[in-house]
Amino acid sequence: MTERRGSEAQGEWPGVTDLDPALGHRSRLGICVLLAGAERMTFRLLQDRLDESDGGLGAHLKRLEEERYVTAAKKFVDRKPVTWYALSARGRTALRRHLEALERLLKATNNLT
Repeated sequence: MTERRGSEAQGEWPGVTDLDPALGHRSRLGICVLLAGAERMTFRLLQDRLDESDGGLGAHLKRLEEERYVTAAKKFVDRKPVTWYALSARGRTALRRHLEALERLLKATNNLT
């Protein structure tokens, strides 16, 4: 079987090359989706909603911070440190583009049946 690349493959599967690698993992996508629906969320709330370990969630948040998709703000509540996360404008744009690419893929897949 011949493997297709470039524009030929893109025409057959529109949206594949538009997927954001930083949002390719379900946890990172989930973080951005949750933050898009809230002004901000704590580490613990994200952890509970996504059922992630401390280390796993921390690694995913670090990747999103490196991409500048999320921002972190540390505050003290009752003398305990609490980290709040928010989706940045860059993150919101990346999420929208990623979801649009997924939508194009779904439409292309529906045309196969």
